[in-house]
Amino acid sequence: MDKRTLPDLKTYEFEEFAFKELMQNRINKVLIVCSNYDYYMLEEDGRIDERIFNEYTALNLRYPPSFTHANSAKRAISTMQSDKIDLVITWLDIGNAQAFETSKQIKEAFPSIPIAALSLYSAELRKKILSENTGIIDLIFHWNGNVDIFLAIIKLTEDRMNAEKDINEIGVKAILLVEDSLKFYSRYLPIIYKIILKQTHSFMSEGLNEHRTMMLMRGRPKILLATNYEEGLSLFEKYKHNLLGVISDVNYFKDGKRDPNAGFEFLKYVRSLKRYFPFLIQSSDKNNEKITLELKGKFLYKHSEVLGEEIKNYINKYFSFGDFEFWDPVQMKVLATVKDLNNFQRALNNVSLESIQYHAKRSEYSKWLRSRALFPLANLFSTVEYEDFDDIEQIREFLINSIKKYRLYRSRGVIAKFDKDKYDEYLGFARIGEGSLGGKGLGLAFIDSFLKRHKLFNKYKDISISIPRTVVLSTEVFDEFMEKHKLIRFVAQCDNDDTILNEFISKPLPNWVLEDIKSFLNVAKTPIAVRSSSVLEDSHYIPFAGVFATYMIPNSSKEKMLHMISNAIKSVMASAFFEQSKIYLKASSHSIEEDKMAVILQEVTGKQYDDVYYPNISGVARSINFYPLGSELPNEGIANIALGLGEIIVGGGQTLRFSPYHPKKILQLSSPESTKRETQQDFYGLDMDPESYQVSTSEAINKKKISIRNAEKHGSLKFVASTYDIQNNTIRPGVLQDGIRVITFDNVLKYNNFPLAEILKELLRIGQREMRNPIEIEFAVKLDVPSGHPKEFSFLQIRPIVESIETMNKIPENFDVKDTIVYSESALGNGNYGNIQDLVYVKPETFNSANTRKIAAAVERINKKFSKLDEHYILIGPGRWGSSDPWLGIPVIWPQIASAKIIIEAGLNDYRIEPSQGTHFFQNLTSFKIGYLTINPFIDDGYFDLSYLNEQVAEYEDEYLRHIRFKEPLNIIIDGKNSKAIIFKEGHKTENSNKPGVSIEELPPEGFM
Repeated sequence: MDKRTLPDLKTYEFEEFAFKELMQNRINKVLIVCSNYDYYMLEEDGRIDERIFNEYTALNLRYPPSFTHANSAKRAISTMQSDKIDLVITWLDIGNAQAFETSKQIKEAFPSIPIAALSLYSAELRKKILSENTGIIDLIFHWNGNVDIFLAIIKLTEDRMNAEKDINEIGVKAILLVEDSLKFYSRYLPIIYKIILKQTHSFMSEGLNEHRTMMLMRGRPKILLATNYEEGLSLFEKYKHNLLGVISDVNYFKDGKRDPNAGFEFLKYVRSLKRYFPFLIQSSDKNNEKITLELKGKFLYKHSEVLGEEIKNYINKYFSFGDFEFWDPVQMKVLATVKDLNNFQRALNNVSLESIQYHAKRSEYSKWLRSRALFPLANLFSTVEYEDFDDIEQIREFLINSIKKYRLYRSRGVIAKFDKDKYDEYLGFARIGEGSLGGKGLGLAFIDSFLKRHKLFNKYKDISISIPRTVVLSTEVFDEFMEKHKLIRFVAQCDNDDTILNEFISKPLPNWVLEDIKSFLNVAKTPIAVRSSSVLEDSHYIPFAGVFATYMIPNSSKEKMLHMISNAIKSVMASAFFEQSKIYLKASSHSIEEDKMAVILQEVTGKQYDDVYYPNISGVARSINFYPLGSELPNEGIANIALGLGEIIVGGGQTLRFSPYHPKKILQLSSPESTKRETQQDFYGLDMDPESYQVSTSEAINKKKISIRNAEKHGSLKFVASTYDIQNNTIRPGVLQDGIRVITFDNVLKYNNFPLAEILKELLRIGQREMRNPIEIEFAVKLDVPSGHPKEFSFLQIRPIVESIETMNKIPENFDVKDTIVYSESALGNGNYGNIQDLVYVKPETFNSANTRKIAAAVERINKKFSKLDEHYILIGPGRWGSSDPWLGIPVIWPQIASAKIIIEAGLNDYRIEPSQGTHFFQNLTSFKIGYLTINPFIDDGYFDLSYLNEQVAEYEDEYLRHIRFKEPLNIIIDGKNSKAIIFKEGHKTENSNKPGVSIEELPPEGFM
């Protein structure tokens, strides 16, 4: 036999097993046809309903069938006409001819419904049925008073109904029983089914959560029953590739007559095909044992006092049920006994080569895995044979690496139930507690599932795409913490963030949660991000992006990390009730009782450089680009990337903006001067000193801001920087030459050393299709990895962008710009924004970029007034609203401007800043359907009649702001299709404005594209 090439485990893709397609046909309702007396005996003495229910429950089976009774053919047929019956069991008395006639009438009326017969007189019954009732009764059983026979009848019928698809199409294993004695197979079947169902219960530990566990149970082996040689041979040929083994009598019908050697003939045929295939002969004649052993079979004596125990032991040993025993044929002893895949993997490292060889020759690894419903791994092992390997050590290595890869594959796309005794490095996503995962947690789970469905984890060579190792503390933990310490009334009455935080920190988390966190920390290798996951966060229509807290915990001793993480968890919970969160809740018409908080513990992507830790790239990408430049198209999306932690991106700092479809055309890099001026000047890293983390309302408590110049010694710039050659006024790729380092990401975007643009294009395309909505994603990239290790693309979050809609509100074709306060050709939003009478603007004559923090405080004060009145206003100011850099704009956070319905960035003659991109702030604008306009009238980009505003009487005015309140609502139109917007002066009417005002939030959500 030619040696085949072994599968390459680096590129091998496991196929998801179709558990949902198994057991499609079930027995839900059983009709028992017998006399009232016999049914009374079953109900009262046999307690059939109770016994079957208890049997199902004990074996962890769902959907126990229900039973109904009819005492005549007429009543049986009437019942079957009015109720869906899946199986009929008739009670036959050999002397009662009417019983046979009853079955005949039922079969004629319902030919597709199986009929099983039970009787005390099995031998005579069989002769009578064979001679007079062929084709009427499908299954015949001996009744010995044991109600367990009902479970066997039901399961055998289900197996017959599902065998064709489940065994041959999907790959479930089966056991073939060839026996024509009603008494014996009526005794065997309940025993074998109990063994199988208990085996199924034993491998429930392989399920990562309750749902997966129940799915595994569908993959239990089936039993096929044959009563003669031809039927047995036919079933063997049909299902031989998925049979665990055969149990056969010796004396049964062959070629139409009883043959005392039929079982031996069957065994000889099987041995001619399969050397190590398990075959058990059971016979009433002890003399048959010698012949059985000569034919390499195993033997059981039918009249043994412990026949049931012997069958159980044989099935467990030779059909790969129960524990796997590593047998060493040299030492003649069992070296290890393992119960599950985890221990199986460990044992492979230690058992002898002789033991590895013994089981490999007999294909027992894949057989054991199939009996435990671990089909994808069993399928891989089935593709290789003993002869394909160079030596036994290579077999050991292949087995171990295959199991590692499978365990990683199995955990992906699955929300595993956290078990502190079983949690290990092969679980990527697990939940603690039974509550909700929150919006962000569900987003992460969704990412994991679609990465698996689309086979994206290893699609790109030498690159791993995944979510970081994640554990979510569900809202059950939050609820227990809040209820135990009676905190809900306290937070409702307290308005001081520090007081709330200190109160939460002073209370202990539940002990069971701390024990689970300890187990997580035993596996985690990196710093840990402790992130919020409110049930309201990142929801489809009210995403609370960036409202709640995220803290990062540096590596330290396990005790110290547990203490820091515990405090960070409580800080995240407390953030749900901080002032800005309450303002947000009010703006979105939610109460604090609705705001339940799950908490995410997640490994941080990156590497430690000196005393800080950060990724080589952090980024945010959107599938829709509201500010397309040059040849860019809106539906091609947009991305912002930066060196270091994503703090600088979500804070609106200086980052690199590019379209994944045009990664080499970047406006910021269009000249050496703009590259030097408009690229990233500093970045954020996590301070790795454990003492740097202190309990605080500030998430930035232990994040260091580092200049690009100071990062030179880290060695991380070589992946993302170029060099500005001052003498020649040019940008040179890489950092090998002297000069000023500029963060261009040329190695990534220009020279494609890492296919970031291609990855983002695919993720945005698939993500938008999966969510049926434009999306925003967050990610981090680790390029600095040891040789031979894959580079890491960490997919951190996905959320929908709630789109603006297209309505009949169009800007008039021949309007006079002098009739407007503001006209913009760079507008986000769509519709007729009605009922806005107030306008607040930053006074240009007193504006100084050195005072932007003071201006932000002034805006916050006036915003609170609108919030209390539940009213909206127009806000106009220079530079970037929401910038974390006060020199680039006014550094407000969302709650400080939450009541603004139209926000305008207005450039000044001596203060021109590019429009904002890349913040959580932006997500909130689009989600709440805020009108967002950009104007630079000094370069003929839009129009702003400042003189008109200055002429109006101020409702309020201070050093920095003026608030104008008009007598009637302004006519505001945003044409989302053409990205244009107009705010007309008071009293100006258009055709659309004569209609009732339509508030943008009242419009139905429709697709933008």
